[in-house]
Amino acid sequence: MATFRLALIQLHVSSIKSDNVSRACSLVREAAKQGAKVVSLPECFNSPYGTNYFPEYAEKIPGESTQKLSEVAKENNIYLIGGSIPEEDAGKLYNTCAVFGPDGSLLVKHRKIHLFDIDVPGKITFQESKTLSPGDSLSTFDTPYCRVGLGICYDMRFAELAQIYSQRGCQLLVYPGAFNLTTGPAHWELLQRARAVDNQVYVATASPARDDKASYVVWGHSTVVDPWGQVLTKAGTEEMILYSDIDLKRLAEVRQQIPILKQKRADLYAVETKKP
Repeated sequence: MATFRLALIQLHVSSIKSDNVSRACSLVREAAKQGAKVVSLPECFNSPYGTNYFPEYAEKIPGESTQKLSEVAKENNIYLIGGSIPEEDAGKLYNTCAVFGPDGSLLVKHRKIHLFDIDVPGKITFQESKTLSPGDSLSTFDTPYCRVGLGICYDMRFAELAQIYSQRGCQLLVYPGAFNLTTGPAHWELLQRARAVDNQVYVATASPARDDKASYVVWGHSTVVDPWGQVLTKAGTEEMILYSDIDLKRLAEVRQQIPILKQKRADLYAVETKKP
């Protein structure tokens, strides 16, 4: 199974949760019909993105939205990366990605590790930490094709996370994310290509579609980058499904041609995890 089809769903997110979940499941079914074996939804797929929305839209996992994801994963015999939703647990809120296997089981739950707290004067100020708590674990899951590492949006800026995932055998990193009109044009593609080249892995990002009337306007442009740093495919700003065939033989070739992963100087430096 050296090649498999990945689908990224660039969903238009409205203020009506049930509509968002229903349309997401419909697009997942369409992606599966087109041969996708691994499908990802975008960050905050069931809720508008904003600190004022997180408490209102938050739910437990398992819960209403993730139950639908479990069902559609099983119905279509796919691995489904559930973008992210606002999660409530023990009085705290998290930005959480739930992943479901082809049997509908919950494989892993990734809570966004790095919260999006930035201040670019005159352009954008945002503080996820006003309402959200950070996760405290790294998240991978196995498929018959390869091991997959997960991050959410701002997690992509932290090279150490991607490096550890690579050390743990991941060949594909998936980041559901919602960059904005300031950080998007500056860093969205750059960060994906950097993570891909640094670690000789495939990198995929699933963004919501752009809504110019939203309080937080996302960049869009869901993307897949190969281990050479080449952009294989990139969406525009509208709602769509983006497909890419992930070729693991190509990954092996890149690692053989430029064997940086074998050439690291462990006697001089290392990136290590503090928790398993």
